Parts: sequence; structure tokens; C-alpha cells
Amino acid sequence: MNGANFWNGKKVFITGHTGFKGSWLSIWLDSLGAKVTGYALDAPTTPSLFRLSRLDSRIHSVIGDIRDRTKLREALFSAEPDIVFHMAAQPLVRESYNLPVETYEVNVLGTVYLLDSVKQLSDAGKPVKAVVNVTTDKCYENKEWIWGYRETDVLGGYDPYSNSKACSELVTNSYWNSFFKNRGGTSIATARAGNVIGGGDWASDRLIPDVLRAIDAGEAITLRNRHAVRPWQHVLEPLSGYMRLAEKLAMEGSHYSGSWNFGPDDDSVQPVEWVVGQLGEKWGEGVDLQFEVQPQPHEATLLKLDCSKAKTILGWKPKWDLSEAVGKIVEWHKRYQGLENVTELCLEQIHEYETMDRSRRLP
Repeated sequence: MNGANFWNGKKVFITGHTGFKGSWLSIWLDSLGAKVTGYALDAPTTPSLFRLSRLDSRIHSVIGDIRDRTKLREALFSAEPDIVFHMAAQPLVRESYNLPVETYEVNVLGTVYLLDSVKQLSDAGKPVKAVVNVTTDKCYENKEWIWGYRETDVLGGYDPYSNSKACSELVTNSYWNSFFKNRGGTSIATARAGNVIGGGDWASDRLIPDVLRAIDAGEAITLRNRHAVRPWQHVLEPLSGYMRLAEKLAMEGSHYSGSWNFGPDDDSVQPVEWVVGQLGEKWGEGVDLQFEVQPQPHEATLLKLDCSKAKTILGWKPKWDLSEAVGKIVEWHKRYQGLENVTELCLEQIHEYETMDRSRRLP
């Protein structure tokens, strides 16, 4: 990436900035000199990376619901951003079974409201240069293939979360073709990442936070689907992809519009049980595993991404394999327990990631 040379002074609007990924992205962009405005509900967990890092003292934070189209439009018009990252979402598969209507409202109508606000800003003569809508790898119609899904594969989604994200993809494509493609000035893309992990995630019903909570409490770790295989990746991996994509969209335009996969290499596509074993090993203490046997809502067993497009066209490649990623999480969490400054922890890992020699991860 061009890094600070590109981002310094850029006006960036992030929806979902109070969440796990949004907080990491805000910290990273702020460190590069970007002028960040965030729009989201209040931090979804206690504790939260957003609150612990005191992000609201360094960026302009607007607390609001993505479904409040008037407030969202006002925030976007006030920011007049160069670049927009749309990350606000109801992000949990199992929660989407409990709250299907809310999941569709947030993930589908939220996308509509955001893109329509971008359109209105363009109509007012202040076009956003680049929009990256962050969706998910689960937007594909999952056929349990042993090979990775490509951007041209069929969209689908069994559960309301996955399906709503496929809908968000379709909404984005429609707005691009209908209002932006032949107009110029704004380029739009979607980004599909795998299972993102990292320090500072306290969400419920996610593997790593659940395991860390069990370790902190000295309780047994309960796994509901230990054989499920996922494309695990450290949070900095997809964020670096989103940022690189946004740079290309802003500088070179519509050639980079469309959908993009940002996933790990094959050696980081591992079952749940393997990941927990790695975490326990790196933690350095015994980990007591238990497995749930009661019926669970449907979740895919095998899911992989083919990231050839991003690797070939964007020059993006993963840097940290899964073992390294888990190690970074353990390091972050232990140092957080030692009352270290979490912003500095994040910035230190960001620096390590930025300066790592990417070539040693190439096949």
C-alpha cells in the first residue's frame, strides 16, 4: 500500500466503527493521518476495543442506527468523505435465527440507505471517490466444495445473516450499475473476507472470544461444532485488503469495481478444534475441551475462498499464517490483562504487520 502517502489527510467515513473490525480499521487509518468519521451504534460489547482505545477522542464518532436514513445522510454530508467503508452489520449467524427481520433491516436496508446517501452526495456535486462495502465469505451459495469460491460463483446463503449479506451484494451491484457506473466520479466494490480473529474481540458466540472468556474464568471450553472448517485470518489481513482496494478505486477508478475475496492461504483453513488446540498450546496452560451434542442451527461445515483475483490484480497476499495469528491474539490478550495501553498494543501489531517481509509467505 501507499500507506501514509495516500491516507494522510484523506477524509474517511466508516460505518460500524465501534465494532471489532471497525475499531481496528479506525486505529490504523488514524495512525496514517486520515480524518476519520465513524457512524455506528454504541460499542456492542463490554469491554470493547472502541472504548478501551478511546477512539472517540481521536476520530469524529457519530452514534446512530444505520437504519436511521436521515441521521446517516446528515453524517455523511457533514463528513464529505473521499472514501467510505461500509461495515455496519448484524454479523452473527446464530443471532440471525433469533432476529431475522432485524438482520435483514440492518444488512440490506442499511446498505440501501448508505449507498443512496452516497448517491445524493454525488448529486450535490461532492462525489465520494471510493466505496468499499464489506460483506462476508458466507454470501456464496455453499455447496461444501473442497476448493475455494471465486467472485463469479453463485450468491446464496442458507441462514438470514448469510442470505442478507448476499442481498447486500446484489443491492451494491444494482446501485453501481444504475447510478454510478456510467457517471464517473465514484467507484464501488464489495469485499468478502473469511472468519476474522484478533485481539480486542469480545463478541458473543464467536470462537476465539468464547475460548478466551473460558480461559479467563478457569472454565471448560465448550465447542458446538468442532469439525467445522473455516478460512481463519487475523483482522489485519482483510483490513489491509480493504485499504488497498480503496486506494485503487480512488486513484484508478472503476477498473477495480466489483467483488473481491480476501481470505487466507490453504494452510490457514482449519477446523475449529485445531484452532482451539493452537490457542491452548500458545497460552501455555492446559485447556479443558468439551463438545456440545445437542442440535444446533444450520451452519456450513466447509467454506474456503479463492483469492487469486486479489493476489494477481491488487498484489495483496496474506502475511500471517493461522499459527502466527493465534500467537498474536494470545500476546494481545495477555498484555491487555497486564493493563497495557490497548491502542499501543494495536499500533505495535499494525507496525509488525506493515513491516513484515511479505515474500516469506509466498509459495
